[in-house]
Amino acid sequence: MFEKFSRSWQLVKASAAVLRSDKELMLFPLISGVATLVVLATFLIPMFALRIFENGMGAGGAVFGFLFYFCQYSVIIFFNCALVGAAMIRMDGGDPTLADGFNAAKSRIPSILGYAAIAATVGVLLQALKSRDNNFLVRLLGSGLGAAWTLATFLVVPVLVSRNVGPIDALKQSVSLLKKTWGENAIGNVGIGAAFGLITFVAILIAIGLTIVASQVSAGLAIAVAGLSVIGVLLLGVYQAALSGIYSAALYRYAVSHETPPAFQGVQLEQAFAPKA
Repeated sequence: MFEKFSRSWQLVKASAAVLRSDKELMLFPLISGVATLVVLATFLIPMFALRIFENGMGAGGAVFGFLFYFCQYSVIIFFNCALVGAAMIRMDGGDPTLADGFNAAKSRIPSILGYAAIAATVGVLLQALKSRDNNFLVRLLGSGLGAAWTLATFLVVPVLVSRNVGPIDALKQSVSLLKKTWGENAIGNVGIGAAFGLITFVAILIAIGLTIVASQVSAGLAIAVAGLSVIGVLLLGVYQAALSGIYSAALYRYAVSHETPPAFQGVQLEQAFAPKA
């Protein structure tokens, strides 16, 4: 396990090197974050005004939840496709622009919307299983199925970007590639999440301390420090999203061609994709 995690961390560092060479890649998750907040606000206002979930998850709540998930996933998947498309150009030695990434995503809009509809349906079903009204075993089942869905769909975005296939075929190919990699992509993704989870936790503790100190000076300074701290945490999330996109692009590229991208020379990609013993 430690060896697998160590190899994955090497891939994370290589992904960070790609990002350092093309910092514009961070704009994709940044814009995506703003867009998802707009979608969230658009749905939150009518949700509270109409009290849609006041009596639990009824038929109306299920439809509302599906529409919310569909819109959110459509935005997130679109920008993830743009990020991965640009990252692939960079790993091939090119110099991608924002337009290159957006063009890669726009050319796959029908498949993106189809996959968003599938993901929204799964999201509503998983949310229903994890409802507090269900017993512990049902909620546990929902959590397990959610984790399995996350792993199975880890490479859907690079598949959508690279191949002219529909959402169902993209899901099948993602699962197939997951089997070929023997779960290494999952370990690497956990590595990214664990690293940034720790960094974010430390950053929040520091921010709380600075805010308390600033409050001793003035309320205005405390508000300013708290605001800057929130922005800092959000930027960490943007950086993590950018690394995850680059990482998935690198894993996919090697899985299908067995050619190491220039930015990943020296990284043992052939071991990352070793079959199950």
